[in-house]
Amino acid sequence: MLGNATFPALIPEFRTLWGLSNTEAGWIGGVYYAGYVAAVPVLVSLTDRQDARLIYLLSTALGGLAALGFALLAEGVWSAVLFRVAGGVGLAGTYMVGLKLLADRIEGPRQSRAVAFYTAHFGIGVALSTFAAGEVAANLGWRWAFGAAALGSLAAFVLVWRLVPPSGRPATAGEAGHPLDLRPVFANRPALAYVLGYAAHVWELFGTRTWLVAFVAFAYGLQPVGTVLPLGPTQAATIVLLLGLPATILGNELAVRFGRRRTAATIMLASALLSCGLGFLACMPAWAVVVLLVVHHMVVMGDSSALTAGAVANARPGRRGATMAVHALFGFGAGILSPLAFGAVLDLAGGGEQTLAWGLAFAILALAPLALGLPALARMGRRAADTPP
Repeated sequence: MLGNATFPALIPEFRTLWGLSNTEAGWIGGVYYAGYVAAVPVLVSLTDRQDARLIYLLSTALGGLAALGFALLAEGVWSAVLFRVAGGVGLAGTYMVGLKLLADRIEGPRQSRAVAFYTAHFGIGVALSTFAAGEVAANLGWRWAFGAAALGSLAAFVLVWRLVPPSGRPATAGEAGHPLDLRPVFANRPALAYVLGYAAHVWELFGTRTWLVAFVAFAYGLQPVGTVLPLGPTQAATIVLLLGLPATILGNELAVRFGRRRTAATIMLASALLSCGLGFLACMPAWAVVVLLVVHHMVVMGDSSALTAGAVANARPGRRGATMAVHALFGFGAGILSPLAFGAVLDLAGGGEQTLAWGLAFAILALAPLALGLPALARMGRRAADTPP
């Protein structure tokens, strides 16, 4: 995950260095997930036939090469797009494939909690990626930041290769059907409710994450001289992102107690309402802006594990990999579009130099939870398995 947020963390630098518009910066930030979406249906569905460990190892190697290629060869928009797409393909074969690898080895009541810890560590990875990018770039330059990300992929490769033993094929041909046939997943309405809810969640989450450092930098620029916090934008963003870990785990525990669907819907509504007002408050004192971002990010992250565990729990026998593929396809498909939409709103509202532009950009992130996620959970999730198996 060390290469995940390297570009978003350095958007302010790249906008100056390459003369990027906000839309171009949002495109480079979002196209990472285009590579993910293009590859995830194939890679994750194949885990119903092939041990997820092998797919994980090949994919993390690709992610490392993509980060190294960006460090050595990226010179502008199109070269950046090329290497970020390749990095997204690497993520497609590590995040959800890694979750499948975990789910194949842990069954029963422990599975929901394991999923919660796993999804929480995605947030830790994003936070550490943000922090490492800012610190390495400040001291050694942006190319070294991407080089450090390549070393992170190498470390992940070694850890899984050495510590995760191979397993047999997780499903027979008769149980799983054709590994790329996703139609049974779309016919499974309880699982699909959580898939659509996850898409709404990722729309809000990835739009926020991609533009977080840039928003903190904007808010700092509005402060009176001498009142800015002793934390740089990437350092403040790292704190915001790290606090998603307890929120993810707490959200899962609430889902165990009160039911997944009710918990996810309540949290989703709260996060959407916060998004509607967040950007308009950039003129608050710097410490208050950071606290507000912490609260917002914790609420956004609160339903992550409940939605993912719900999709896994409601998957049909032999179709867990395919269900997770659709889950990732819809979720990260939204992750492609939301950073781009965010940047486009900034440009249309004056280039991101006014509080109004940031307010409208954050408000657009509430659209998917309100129009897609909540209706899906209300109408399609009624027959879902609502507590951990």
